Amino acid sequence: MIVHLKPETSAQLAQQLAEQSRSVLFHDGRRNVLVTYSSLKQLPDYLAPHADEHFPMATDIQLASRDYLPQTREVRWGQYAVGGQTGNTVVIAGPCSIESWEQIQQSAHLLKSLGLGTLRAGCFKPRTSPYSFQGLGLEGLKMLAQVREQHGLSIITEVRDASHVDQVIEYADIVQIGAKAMYDHGILRRCGQARKPVLLKRGFGTTLQEFVQAAEFILSGGNDQVMLCERGIRTFETKTRFTLDLCGVAFLKQETNLPVVLDPSHAMGYAYGVPDLARACVAMGVDGLLVEAHPTPPKALSDAAQQLDHATFAQTLESLRPIAQAVGRRII
Repeated sequence: MIVHLKPETSAQLAQQLAEQSRSVLFHDGRRNVLVTYSSLKQLPDYLAPHADEHFPMATDIQLASRDYLPQTREVRWGQYAVGGQTGNTVVIAGPCSIESWEQIQQSAHLLKSLGLGTLRAGCFKPRTSPYSFQGLGLEGLKMLAQVREQHGLSIITEVRDASHVDQVIEYADIVQIGAKAMYDHGILRRCGQARKPVLLKRGFGTTLQEFVQAAEFILSGGNDQVMLCERGIRTFETKTRFTLDLCGVAFLKQETNLPVVLDPSHAMGYAYGVPDLARACVAMGVDGLLVEAHPTPPKALSDAAQQLDHATFAQTLESLRPIAQAVGRRII
């Protein structure tokens, strides 16, 4: 159950009520909000005098549910926004990892030439093998900050674990929580305290319920700037890296109030299939697309097989614009 406390409720009383009801307490900018266990269907007598509104919920998908907020939340960074009434589909592109100043400069010039404004590049890479390139770390973050200042781009980059989450929050415009970090409560709770957009990726072995409940950790910390990213799940199929769950995307669009972004690059795992998948994603009327593009993919230090070269990415983007227009969306 979600309970909006009356505006005159003091912080001390709100804390007492939260402890008594075993609730999560946060302030949404207008009032104190309690989120208690979902099995509570009736407002307890001790809460009733202090409650302005209350919302019994069927599951632990509570703050993210359209039963609570029917309209998709608007998420903003810099001069850009998705969700709400914007009608925007953001195309976020760039290399899997920042590898050098020359490489990230080429990526920045590509986005600017195509009228895009949000650059992706990993600095802390959660690799399966300890012998693979792990990213440039803080050095990479500082380079991305220089790129932002020089080109006016917004930056999204990934946090690998809680040890450097504060650094990513400081430097990034959007904090990306990767599939392997989706269950890291240290990251989730710290991002809930921050008032900065978060892109939460679905774990490849995660149900939709578990995925959205991870988002609830961020929302219940008071940060409503959350986007969900479907990036493929592990199935019995071996000819693609993962399987992009478009059925799951339909569920997320229908049942949750969070903007939905799709990542065809990680789902397919091979560059040849990314343009077609990207077109299918945009046709669903989603809020964003995350695409890996590299100046010279064969030389990439991570995920070389799935990254588009710049010419192919530019061609793909041009094919997306009429599709977006056909479903009432606008590419930004």
